[in-house]
Amino acid sequence: MESLRNKRVLITQADEFMGPALCRVFAKHGAVVIANTDSLLAPNAAKEVIQHAGEIDILIANLARKAPSTPVDAHDETEWQDVFAHLVHPLPRLVDAVLPQMKSRRAGKILVMGSASALRGMKLRSTYSAARGAQLAYVQAAGVELAPHNVQINAIAQNFVENPTYFPPEVQATQHFQDRLKWEVPLGRLVTADEDAAFAAYLCSDNADCFVGQVFPVCGGWAPR
Repeated sequence: MESLRNKRVLITQADEFMGPALCRVFAKHGAVVIANTDSLLAPNAAKEVIQHAGEIDILIANLARKAPSTPVDAHDETEWQDVFAHLVHPLPRLVDAVLPQMKSRRAGKILVMGSASALRGMKLRSTYSAARGAQLAYVQAAGVELAPHNVQINAIAQNFVENPTYFPPEVQATQHFQDRLKWEVPLGRLVTADEDAAFAAYLCSDNADCFVGQVFPVCGGWAPR
């Protein structure tokens, strides 16, 4: 249970999406959790967050923004820019800011909490899916480039995972949602937050040094199909 003993882990948007579960589970695995809730929208915000955190062994890019429900021919420039500003632009800024110390130590893990909406088409989600897809493409390219420096960057592409941003209790309680789980998700239920966070903890441990630029679907069999 202490595979991350004394590892300093920075988790962004720690109060949203998978942040609460990640903080709880990583602490159980012995990590020193730095739970950050600062906005990352400003161009210099990511650099400031990294500088304030100090030494970081593991960076969890937990980036969230509610998904707009807009037809593909109806979204506007404002929606597109807003979604990318929340989900895409902070990612390379965080990585750029943390890489010097990780490359200097020749050790580091970066994990992106992404979405399986980039792996399977969804109606009314073109803007959101495009942003999540950009995250995954970045991880795959950056992962192979950073591997020789012994820095591993990977991503979890999830959907139908219990979390307060996309599947809060009030959504789960509706009969429509429960019916949807039965016919749309092979698992027949939500992946629990702790199941997802435990897998994240494994990917950030020394036992997962062999994974480079990989995208792992965690979605109860929903994708890829």
